[in-house]
Amino acid sequence: MSGEGIGFGKAILFNEHFVVYKIPAIVSAIGNYTVAKILPSDKSGWQIEDNRKATPNYKEDKIEQQKKSINNILKKMNIDLSKNGVKIILDGTLCCASGIGASAASCVALARALSDHFNLNFSDEEINNIAYEGEKGYHGMPSGIDNTASTFGGLIWFEKGEQNVMDKISLPNPIEIVMGNTGKVANTTAAVAGVRERKEKDPDKYNPIFDRAENIAYLAKDALQGEDYREIGKLMNENHKLLQQIEVSSKELDFMVKLARDHGALGAKLTGGGLGGNIIALTPGRDLQDDVANAIEKEGFQTVKTVIGATRSEE
Repeated sequence: MSGEGIGFGKAILFNEHFVVYKIPAIVSAIGNYTVAKILPSDKSGWQIEDNRKATPNYKEDKIEQQKKSINNILKKMNIDLSKNGVKIILDGTLCCASGIGASAASCVALARALSDHFNLNFSDEEINNIAYEGEKGYHGMPSGIDNTASTFGGLIWFEKGEQNVMDKISLPNPIEIVMGNTGKVANTTAAVAGVRERKEKDPDKYNPIFDRAENIAYLAKDALQGEDYREIGKLMNENHKLLQQIEVSSKELDFMVKLARDHGALGAKLTGGGLGGNIIALTPGRDLQDDVANAIEKEGFQTVKTVIGATRSEE
């Protein structure tokens, strides 16, 4: 008897970092995902075989966080492995890198696989809550946005609060994007702490930036529902500028953002924690997607060509 589950990767389209302060963010599942398999083991406890493709040193750098995350998930699910252990195998089409939701995808996939293996029949809502506990192993106090996109798929409007607001945004057709990877593993916890420190020190500078970020979220929601790609791109560009102003971009991210725009992307910005990790470029249509990906790859960066708005039916 073995169990299996999947979790999507994600791209934050608008308002990473701002979301921590209860400003709405828009996140999308992407077409790439992680698969977890659970096999029975004759040893107690758990072992892991991690076959996911990864940015150099990503898995090594995150190993202690991964252990903590897996133990958090087992505890939340009340699974006792002291007598009968398990072997966890991770694989799939999602490459592990910062800013692409790799940790959340593995948490969701693992929670689903354990639920399947032990016949627990957890609902998607329960899987999402379990994955959030797993995310704490990686991010301290995560916003919850990554595991939500990874669990439910599609495009999601997210507001952090006592009760998180999670509303589906209907995207009539999935849109092609390119994600470009700086190759730098980012420390999201440090990035979030840096923003908090600077915001408390200089509220007069930061408050108007945060107000505009909130405004952008509502404009972007309308543009997405109306499939106004040019407007979406313009708002992504402005959102990147705000992220630069709160000091979470980097020279590699800025270089790649400019490169993508210069080669026809309708908009481009960092995605995720910043200070490394990935950018996302809006490239509706396969030809534009290929042009932008080729330009980024020529400069020596890795890319992922995928779509936003992926749902579980498109696995």
